[in-house]
Amino acid sequence: MPERFLLLLGLQLAGGALGAWLGGAWGAAAGVALAAWLGLGWESRRALRVLRWLRQDGAPASVPALRGPWGEAADRMQRLLRQQQQQVAAGDARLQEFLAAMQASPNGVVLLDAQGRIEWCNQTAARHLGLDPVRDLLQPIGNLLREPAFHAYCTAGDFSDELLLPGRSSTPTRPVRLSVRLYPYGQGRQLMLSRDVTAIEQAEAMRRDFVANVSHEIRTPLTVLTGFIETLQTLPLDAAERTRYLELMAQQGRRMQHLVQDLLTLSRLEGSPLPGLDEWTPVSVLLRRCQEEGAALSALLTPAGAPPHVLRFPPEAEWDRYGEIAGAAAELQSALSNLVTNAVRYTLPGGRITVSWQPMPAGGARFTVSDTGPGIAPEHLPRLTERFYRVDRSRSRESGGTGLGLAIAKHALQRHGAHLRIRSTLGQGSEFSADFPASRLRGV
Repeated sequence: MPERFLLLLGLQLAGGALGAWLGGAWGAAAGVALAAWLGLGWESRRALRVLRWLRQDGAPASVPALRGPWGEAADRMQRLLRQQQQQVAAGDARLQEFLAAMQASPNGVVLLDAQGRIEWCNQTAARHLGLDPVRDLLQPIGNLLREPAFHAYCTAGDFSDELLLPGRSSTPTRPVRLSVRLYPYGQGRQLMLSRDVTAIEQAEAMRRDFVANVSHEIRTPLTVLTGFIETLQTLPLDAAERTRYLELMAQQGRRMQHLVQDLLTLSRLEGSPLPGLDEWTPVSVLLRRCQEEGAALSALLTPAGAPPHVLRFPPEAEWDRYGEIAGAAAELQSALSNLVTNAVRYTLPGGRITVSWQPMPAGGARFTVSDTGPGIAPEHLPRLTERFYRVDRSRSRESGGTGLGLAIAKHALQRHGAHLRIRSTLGQGSEFSADFPASRLRGV
């Protein structure tokens, strides 16, 4: 700065001296003024170069090469602009990271402005609510979600509870339920979260059905037992009648005992760790036990004089070639025996039940039970493995079923990596098969 002042002063002295030599006193004044204007014009030119550079967004490549105060000012402004650009870039990066995190959220996220218009939404919200993140930008959310319940929810202004709505992809056969809730923030803005609660709703419905079914299944034999006990206590009965009543009471007691055992089995399967690969059981042992249990149940359910069920198993000479299977022997036996005894229960005496064990070309093996029973209508097939689900309630109770056998079998098979398949044609019989992975078989 002192150098610029001395330079300007020297220029004025030179101008004054030249003016005095040419025109006397008035010439000296004119020379000083002209020198001052020349110095001011020179500095203005330098200032304009800096201003022009700033008007071009302060690009580092075009910074003017100046010396003196204006050069220092340009350098300082360049550093400030660079720091500002770095801060803006860092802010943009953090914003993108935040949006990417919300994009990865399993919940739907919608940002609404003070007028209820969409500022941003993630793909989950777009899928839940049928939105287009580009097309629906700045569209009022009320114009896109036309559910009367949502309109009433927004109008009431009480967002302390969530709102349940049908999902955009919901159908009568595959209902989808969404939980939606608004959270006010900032200057009138709102954050809307959506969550798919279909599985939770189904689990709650299954829990209610489970409790209701258990209560019903236990109440019925208890009612019968109570009635028999009151009869024995109040009426004089001969020995034959008393024996018949006691037998019926024992039958109802066994029914409750089987129900409790099946419930305990389900509870144990759900609460225990998955079976490992350190326990191996010969397939022949499982087949022999299935054959014994199927024959015993057939003898129990076949009336006197009626032909027994025809149980067809692979020849015993081939059983040793089936090798061994890894897992919990009790669970495997329960699952396979359930498929066999279930076929016996629903096949009339004299019907044929065929059991097979076949290695699969891609590895693994398939256990199959087919029968010549009445078959199952297509609408019942998806629900057969639900707890307490029965196609014919009266028929299953007559045969002693609890409604939990297939649920137990499916759960036990899944724990061993197996997949249960059901095929049936009404009036032509049914086929139940379990596909075991190659990782749980050896010696095949």
